[in-house]
Amino acid sequence: MAAGGKEYVFHSVETFSTLRKQETLIFFKAPNNHAPMTRPGRLLILTASILLLQDAPLPGLHHNTAHAEKKKIILRHADTIEGGEDAGGSFRAAIGNVLFEKDNLTLSCDRTTDYEGQDRIVMNGHVRISDGAKEIFGDDGVFHPSTDVCELHGNVRGRMLDNSMMVRSRKAVFNNQENRLWFYDNAIGWRYNEQVSGDILRIQFKPVDENAPSKDGGGKQKIDEMQVHGHAFYATRDTLTADPEGYDQLSGRHIVVLIGDDSKVKGVTVTKEAESLVHIYDNDGMEKPDGSGKGNSSDKGKGSDDGAKKLSGINYSSGDRIKMIFKEGTLKKMNVTGNAEGTEYPPELRGSVNLPKFKWREDERPFGKQAAGDRTAAGIKTVDKGAEAPERESLP
Repeated sequence: MAAGGKEYVFHSVETFSTLRKQETLIFFKAPNNHAPMTRPGRLLILTASILLLQDAPLPGLHHNTAHAEKKKIILRHADTIEGGEDAGGSFRAAIGNVLFEKDNLTLSCDRTTDYEGQDRIVMNGHVRISDGAKEIFGDDGVFHPSTDVCELHGNVRGRMLDNSMMVRSRKAVFNNQENRLWFYDNAIGWRYNEQVSGDILRIQFKPVDENAPSKDGGGKQKIDEMQVHGHAFYATRDTLTADPEGYDQLSGRHIVVLIGDDSKVKGVTVTKEAESLVHIYDNDGMEKPDGSGKGNSSDKGKGSDDGAKKLSGINYSSGDRIKMIFKEGTLKKMNVTGNAEGTEYPPELRGSVNLPKFKWREDERPFGKQAAGDRTAAGIKTVDKGAEAPERESLP
């Protein structure tokens, strides 16, 4: 533990001072009118904290301390603390098994570097950030304390801690205040029997208890919405027929998936170059895209007299926009608008008919079956660094 198990706090203040209190060095920013440090004096090895203030306020610093309390970052552990100057300016750094907290966030890495006058903490090596309901890993990252935003790079992996959702990509943005995650560059995610992929994946979360503000963190959360932008693809395993395996599929430029309070899909909208491939079953009350018949996409419902459902065909549709409406996880209505076209394949072609970009990539999940109880990065699979990442798409 840093300084014999005591808590220390990172703060950004505008006052320069070097104080000593109870044999603990407390380091403040140096003003510009001070002479630059000589090279031997540029490195300070602090025995207590990466910077600045203990939890106990110091006399004469009430204003700065009160200001800093609003955004305090508590350093829980670091093997080594140092400060000095480099090409980026004056810095403070924590090195080795770094663990720090801010509000509901817990962050860890191999090294942090904090440059004066900049609202950012650079994190390097085995980066992890968690709000108690979800977590993300990355090779490197940058945390912005004033906005609670963390950017991660490299081999990015994220998940809900109950393992209900897993994602991997090469870049990510964790926005704690908005309870939102962005994944960039070859993003792919898995939720139960669903797989979603694209250039950019945005996931919006909300607390299970609607009366508890999401910014408080620490409580249970659920996914409210998933958005996919660029090369968007959404697939879900058709569980009504076991053999051969079949998948309902959607592709387009943009896909929005709405999740209900029961964690089941309640709506999917595909726009621009929209395509769908849906398994249709007899006697379950779903309107076909042309409104001429009944069928089912993905879940169990009332079937034939013997309780079994019979696959009647596989419907392919394309258009400018495809909208699906679900009830209790079962597809009930599907509308195709704008240059609508479609065809239906016989049941015998199940498993051999897929959309052009379809690939079930379950073996790429970044966490194993026991991952729900594993809070470390050990054993996590890595992204093939030789693969080319698609071009990032600009969002409004």
